[in-house]
Formats: sequence, C-alpha cells, structure tokens
Amino acid sequence: MKLTQGKINELLSESACEHNHKKDGKGKNKSCTQQAQPGAAQGGCAFDGAMIALVPITDAAHLVHGPIACAGNSWGSRGSLSSGPTLYKMGFTTDLTENDVIFGGEKRLYKAILEIQQRYNPAAIFVYSTCVTALIGDDLDAVCQKATEKIGTPVIPVNSPGFIGSKNLGNRVGGEALLGYVVGTREPEYTTPYDINLIGEYNIAGELWGVLPLFEKLGIRVLAQITGDGRYRDIAAAHRAKLNVMICSKALINMARKMEEQYGIPYIEESFYGIEDMNRCLRNIAAKLGDTDLQQRVEQLITAETNQLDQALAPYRAKLKGKRVVLYTGGVKSWSIISAAKDLGMEVCATSTKKSTEEDKARIKELLGKDGIMLEKGNAQELLRVIAQTKADMLIAGGRNQYTALKARIPFLDINQERHHPYAGYIGMVEMARELEEALYSPVWSQVRKPAPWDNSSSFEF
Repeated sequence: MKLTQGKINELLSESACEHNHKKDGKGKNKSCTQQAQPGAAQGGCAFDGAMIALVPITDAAHLVHGPIACAGNSWGSRGSLSSGPTLYKMGFTTDLTENDVIFGGEKRLYKAILEIQQRYNPAAIFVYSTCVTALIGDDLDAVCQKATEKIGTPVIPVNSPGFIGSKNLGNRVGGEALLGYVVGTREPEYTTPYDINLIGEYNIAGELWGVLPLFEKLGIRVLAQITGDGRYRDIAAAHRAKLNVMICSKALINMARKMEEQYGIPYIEESFYGIEDMNRCLRNIAAKLGDTDLQQRVEQLITAETNQLDQALAPYRAKLKGKRVVLYTGGVKSWSIISAAKDLGMEVCATSTKKSTEEDKARIKELLGKDGIMLEKGNAQELLRVIAQTKADMLIAGGRNQYTALKARIPFLDINQERHHPYAGYIGMVEMARELEEALYSPVWSQVRKPAPWDNSSSFEF
C-alpha cells in the first residue's frame, strides 16, 4: 500500500469517525488533522500508532526499518498479553547508520527479513517505515514484495513514518495494512452463524481473557481478535465473520467501515467496562446476530453473572460509596469508566474530553449530570485546581499523572495502557473495585496529610 497524500487525506477525513461530522455548520473537528510537531512526537506519532495497532499480533515478527532509537521509542510500553506465541515481544530493527542514510537501506532491510525468516519462522513479518527511511526514499513495498516471493512468508509493508500525523492516524494506517494485505487472504476451516470479530481490543493486562469465556458460554465464536492476543491466520480469515464489534476505540473505525463495504459485515461499537455496558454489549451483539434463542441465553447469562457479581462487590461498594473521583483519560474511556465507577457507588465529579467524539461527550454529559466538570485540556496545574475545587478523594488517570495525585496528596489509579490489572468484563469489575479500595484506604494517605513535625516547632534543637 503506497502511502500517498491522497491516502493520508482519506484516513484523516474518515467518514465514520465522529470527529469529521459537521457540528452546527462549523466544519469538522480539528483533532483529526493534527500533525505531529518536530521534537514533540515521542509516543504520539503515526509510527507509534501503527505499532500499537499491529504489534499485538503475537505470532508475527515486527521489524522496524530505521534507526534503533525508533524501535526503542515505545516497544513494550503497552501491556498487551499473549496466551501463546511470544515472538511479538522481540524487538527487530534494521538499525540504520549514517552510511545507510546516504546510500539507502533497502539491501539492509531485505537481508534482515531473510534472517528473521530463517531464525524464527514467523507466521508473517510486518515491516514499519520510519521518518528516516521515508525521507531517504526506501521503497518498502518493493522490498517486501520481493522478500515474500523469495521466502513464501507474507511480508507486509506498513508505511507509517512518524511525521505524517498523530498516533490515531497511525492506528488507521495499521488498519489499512491489514485490509490491503491480510484480511481475505485465506478461508476459515468452517463458519458458524455466530462468528464475530473484535476490533480495537488490545488485551491490555489480559482483559480479553475475562470476556472470551462469556462468548463461549453463549455459543458465540470470536473468529478474529484485531489485534489483542491475535493470530495472523485468524485475521486473514476475518472477512467471514457475521458481525464486527468495535471495542472502546475509534482508532480502527476505517477498518470496520471498509469491511462493511467490501464484505457486507455490519459493525457496532461497544464497551467492556462496567456492568451496564457489558450487559448492553451482549444484548446488542445478540440482537445484531438476529437469533431469538441467543437473546434468551444472553438474558440468562446476564442474570446469573450480575447476581454473582453483586455478592462479590457488596463489601467494596460499602467502602466506595460516595467517594469522589476525578477521571483524566481519553477517548471512549472518558465515559465508559464513569459508568463502571457509578456501578460501584462512586461519584465522578470531573472527567476529560480529550480525544472524545461528540457522541462520547453527549454520553459524558448524561452520566456526569449538570454539576459535572468536563475538561477539554488538562495539565498538572489545571488538574490540581479541579481536585481542590471538587474535593476529590482520588485521581484516575494515565501513569504520567500519578505525580499530580501525589502533589495533591490523594490516591491514584492507573487506567491507561501501561497498567497491569484487567478491568474489563464482570470479573474485571471485581478487580477494579479491589484496586480502588486498596488505593483509597492505604494508610499512607493519613500520614502524608499530617503536618510535618517541624511545622509546629518554634525552634530546632541540635
């Protein structure tokens, strides 16, 4: 897939993305067209986004064609886990030098692909371009095609230089690579009326493993996981699913829309966070598949799971009820975690709307109520002000904001992709409640809020 300016514009103006819907005649949301700024692209460039989307394919090798620093930029920072192959955890790079920049790195790339195939025999090899290799003009597509013909293993080019745009754009570039080179390249051994794909679920901290057993109890088969704990062969046969389920992410919305156009597979967007959202997810899947027996099984499962969950959550709800939290995260989590917190009896008094669509914001307003605060932009100073204003008991945010919570002397819970605890599904609610209770009632907070011994002393003794 050649990454032309036309292709970039197409991905930036994705029609299925809420950011590009007209709002009061004022045009599209500018966030879809944000470009990475030189010197400020670390962790948020298109290259990083493409890797986030594709690296969880566990039986494939992921080769970064560029300087070694690009491979080290974000490798392993997300907690996507695997139930089998671990090849995706190995970092491969061509490690370009100054000579390669001058004379070109295509030969070095071709040699690296052959070496990976010989030593590791992966199901496929994904090759990622970087800013350097895009600028010097290495033809990624031609090298990957030649290597595929030579070794017989699919070698997929991912044209994702960081300078073309944001992490979200990189997610979509990764989706385009799957659509162009993977999906539809093989047929499944068999199909059922209950085959679905999960799109945008990355199995952070093993969250997917708490949800898959629910589908198994209902007789729903997850044909392909795109891409958390994913397998190349499953994704290649994903075009035979009956329904695509977008999980908490607009990042791969282009993939869901194009699979509907090309293969006639409808899609819905759901969330695995919170009891109400999990119930709604199962009901909507059953309704879309159009099977009355399945719908009855869903209701029976929901009744059984919620009754069991109520018993498990009872001691936590007693301790968490009425506790006030500030939530600072992005995208769909900005409303789905509110739902989960309310299920535990907590009050979310403020949340961010960073990267949230208009649909997300409408849900946030409904969940927060009239007194809730919506933060368009947040920094440490603003978060500290909101925490003081709302008298919050806790901050729930990404890892980079934990020091803000420490400055405010309140507990903190990591909700972003670096976390090590699964919060999805019914079983994830128990884990979330446990983590919240342990953080809130840690004895350290009563100690750090006390004045220092010397604050009340008029003199010091030596």
